[in-house]
Amino acid sequence: MAQNKKKLLNLFYIFLATHLVLWTVVPSIVNHNLPLDTIEALAWGSNLDWGFNKHPPLSAFFTEVFFIIFGSQDWAYYLLSQIFLIISFYFVFKLSNEILGNLKLSFISVILLEGIFFYNFTTPEFNVNVSQLPFWAITAYFTWKIFEKKDPQAIDLILLGIVAALGILSKYLFLYLLISIDLLFFYLIFLLKDRKFKFSYLISFEVFLLLLIPHLIWLTNNNYVTIVYGFARTGTSSFEIENHLINPLIFIVKQIGILIPFFILCSFLISKFKFKINFKDKKLLFLIFISLAPIVLMLITSIVTGSKIRTMWMTPFYLFLGLLVIYIFKNQINFKKINNFLICFIFLFLMSPFLYGYISITKDNKRTDYPGKQIAAKIQFEWDQNFDEQIGFVIGNEWKAGNLSYHLKSRPTWEGFIESSNILDEAKEYICIDDICVGTYK
Repeated sequence: MAQNKKKLLNLFYIFLATHLVLWTVVPSIVNHNLPLDTIEALAWGSNLDWGFNKHPPLSAFFTEVFFIIFGSQDWAYYLLSQIFLIISFYFVFKLSNEILGNLKLSFISVILLEGIFFYNFTTPEFNVNVSQLPFWAITAYFTWKIFEKKDPQAIDLILLGIVAALGILSKYLFLYLLISIDLLFFYLIFLLKDRKFKFSYLISFEVFLLLLIPHLIWLTNNNYVTIVYGFARTGTSSFEIENHLINPLIFIVKQIGILIPFFILCSFLISKFKFKINFKDKKLLFLIFISLAPIVLMLITSIVTGSKIRTMWMTPFYLFLGLLVIYIFKNQINFKKINNFLICFIFLFLMSPFLYGYISITKDNKRTDYPGKQIAAKIQFEWDQNFDEQIGFVIGNEWKAGNLSYHLKSRPTWEGFIESSNILDEAKEYICIDDICVGTYK
């Protein structure tokens, strides 16, 4: 028995390592430039603050840490993205094992996620959605630690507050998970009367709020710019009654389309899709609240506000879908079909990076084909012909100016957009080419 457990754990770690290597190496080879969102995060990271015009600060913080360590090596940021992903996979596995009590089923609940393109094809682009992943998984894990004990330990409550705050500092949509968790405990305490409310639960909230204070101050001082940006992205600036029907329907259709490979993979493992929902089953109740409730809340948001839910926003929402399916259908799993399941899994596992590489090589009009290094070299040459000092700042949009900040040898600070910056008035020397300016501070 111990030997089988060791073998399964080794297989799990081999899976994690293989995923990390594949999805670091393939984009490093086939892409000529980092993706848009990664460049944006690097631009923000060159001038770190407690928030930026589009998002909270954490994705920029992590890219800047990696820049300090690795510099302008593209592979490092693909690696960063995969590190975030495999950490989330690890905590999905830990939670699965605590709920299922079976390493084999826990392993399957993780590899099922390879059927969802959020966890393979889109992961090379490190952005706020990927940045949420480990904190989403760890938050759910510590929620379980608190959920299963009527008298939770203080350390679990503190850690929950920390990772929840880090999730919010990655992206505000993390609130959907936190609201679902609050609804779970409200149901347990006030409706099911399974336990009494304890003031110790507030430890998590106090830690959470304490860590968010600097960002909240920044947000207030900057006219809530990230929140304004978020609402603008949903398309709710003008009221149109049909959006309250059309946008939710589009959302549902997109989610079904995204999950088709996942359910195909499930069909090779589960013999019959028959189940009974027992709402007295505490484990099932927990899984419903952490996996389905955030998706339902997102749908309700679209219905009530008429907002467009962008596909990539759903990146962390399906992390526990494999665990939920395995838990519900654990008695219908046919291990005689396991070889067919593994063949389908390996096909999807290898097809995704192959398809990613093929698209990157055959299409030459993508952001990752942008000649960022060459443009930076030309601007560096132009600068060196006129000035002796190193370039200290760059001004322009996050994409073009961000690429310069990343590729120029002096790692200049990104100082925002030309139309909103007064840096040029105070610059010692500068040159402007088209819609980008570089210069030195006085």
